[in-house]
Parts: sequence; C-alpha cells; structure tokens
Amino acid sequence: MADLSVKLFDFILKHPVMPAAGPPIKDAEAAAAAKKGGTAAVVTKTISTKAAEVPRPNMAQLKSGFINTELWSEMGPDKWLNDEYPAIKELGLAVIVGLGYNAEEISELAKKVEPFADALELSTHYLGSDPSPVVESVKAAKKAVDLPVLVKLSPQIEIAKFAKAAQDAGADGLVLINSFGPTLDIDIESGRPLMGSENGYGWLSGEAIFPLALRAVFEAVKAVEIPVIAVGGISTGEDAVKMIMAGAEAVQVCTTAILNGPTVYSKIAQEIDSYLVKHNYNSLNEIRGIAQSKMPTKANYQTKAPKIIAENCTGCRLCIISCVYDANYLDEDKKIVIDEDKCAACGLCVTRCNFAALEFRWD
Repeated sequence: MADLSVKLFDFILKHPVMPAAGPPIKDAEAAAAAKKGGTAAVVTKTISTKAAEVPRPNMAQLKSGFINTELWSEMGPDKWLNDEYPAIKELGLAVIVGLGYNAEEISELAKKVEPFADALELSTHYLGSDPSPVVESVKAAKKAVDLPVLVKLSPQIEIAKFAKAAQDAGADGLVLINSFGPTLDIDIESGRPLMGSENGYGWLSGEAIFPLALRAVFEAVKAVEIPVIAVGGISTGEDAVKMIMAGAEAVQVCTTAILNGPTVYSKIAQEIDSYLVKHNYNSLNEIRGIAQSKMPTKANYQTKAPKIIAENCTGCRLCIISCVYDANYLDEDKKIVIDEDKCAACGLCVTRCNFAALEFRWD
C-alpha cells in the first residue's frame, strides 16, 4: 500500500478524496454517510445569508454528463449553525465550510461558522473578466477569521489571472472548477427545457467537463504557489491521478457521489492506491505535478504508429471500426496489425482499446 496522506494547511488527510460543496453534503446526515463511505474530509454545501429557493426539476443525468440548476443550501444559516455544523464537527474529520457569494455575505457568515470550520471555501459564482469579486471576498474572509481560505473558480475565466489575483488577495488555496454553462437540455416527450430555472438553462458537470477541469487545474498550478484542489468530472482513481499529476494537492467529487452514493470516496482512494502500487510509486508526492515538466512546447508532427502488445489483443475490432485511415486489421490469429504506411498516428485506437493492446510511442 502506498502513502496516500495529504498535508493540507494544518490538517492531515488520510487520502486526497473528499466531496465537493453541493448535494453530497447537504446536511449532517449526508456528512455522516460520507464519512462511512470513506471520505477524508467534509466539504459542506455552500450557504449564504438566506436559504436558496431552488427551481425544480434541478438535476438530470445526460449522455454527455450531468446538468443541474442547483443553488446554495435550501437551509438558512441558523439551521446550519444550530444543528448541522455541530453534528458535522463531531464526526472527527477536517471540515471545510462552503460560503457565498459576495464580500458582504461572506463577512457576515465567516465569523459565525469559524468554531465549526478547519477552512473556508468561498464560492463567488460565475464571473466575467473582472477578478474584483474574488479579491473582495477573500479579503473579507481573511479579515473576519483566522482560518485557511480557499476560493472556488469557474472555468469561464482567464484562469491564471484570477488565480494570481486570489493569491495576491491572501487566499490560502484554490478550488477548480465549478460547473460549466449555461447549457440546455430538452425533454423529448414534452418539448420543454429539462431544468426548472426561469430560462430552462442549467450547468454542466460530471465526466463531460473533466478535460476542461484538468486544463484549468494545470494552468492554476502553474500560475500560483498556493495549493490547488481539483474538482470537475472526477469519477475514478485514474481521473484523480491525472489531476494530481497536473499538480493538485487533493480532489473533490460531486456528480459521481450523487449518481453512485458515498462509497465512491473509498473506491476512488483505493483505485489511486492500486495505480501507485502498480507503477512502483510510494506516495502521491512522487507523481504530484509531473505533467508540468512534460508539457510539450510545440506541436508534435512525427508519425509513429502505436506499439502493439499482441498478447493483450482480444480481436474485438473496436480499433478497426474507428480507424478512418483504414490502417488497422486482424491477422490470421485474430490479433491487431497496423499498416504503418497508412497509420496517421492520430492516437484514437490507443484511447479506445479496452485491453491495453496498444500503447503510444512517446519520444
């Protein structure tokens, strides 16, 4: 077993997997279920100075991911302060309290939640090109409490610019990314927009936004010196490993916890461990940020056909069906063969192979 522990500010996590601020930790009962499911920390659903009036329907699974019009907590701050936070604190896990959405609201709430929090995570909603709301929110929180303050950023911004602004304002860490949107889906039976919001729009999350989140995390890590926590489409240990390779300290999961229940936290942690052991790594520190030094500085135009591991090939033909260059075929033993004169080294067949019969040839 590898060392999965993470030192985040003044607390140690047994592994890097935790919930994201949202429905998975909608109250203390959900937090207790997350602990039982193996989470390393608790990140509470964001609260504001009043309870949210959430439109309905507000969540749906799509072929491409997940769409939602979820807002902040449907419970007001008094309910959280009197009942939920005290019970969550008793669980014995590090608690990151979600707060939003502007400097005034955060200033009012931060001191009240301080007794129950090990850190704060600020949500500043969806921003344009001006980082001022982030800066003001961070300063308000830091002025109010002596706690680590993280700020969550949306993907529709200039990542490096906002990350640096948050760091300069005093943020102790970043969380990237929030869901992406607005987006739209339509109920095919009625022809109505699927979400119950005023305009029918929602926000995309889940597996569809993982590459977007990975790029944002990579850019943020490159831009700042404070810890970055990754969130956005993470549903497997492999996803988490990629985020850590991009430089993330830890990962948060939301959509997969909604769809599959709280056992996903231990499942993802176990899959991270399996990866590290299989590849002879002893700890997360050995892979954290390694992608930063491997990023190409120019496009690669070399043509190299994938390497074939014939003993792994099952003859499923998936790579043949999807080869638009007609370069792949099976030999008489039903094993994959690649015509290197036809192969354009596009890489699709490697990513589609389910049996590790093809590998990239890197320089």
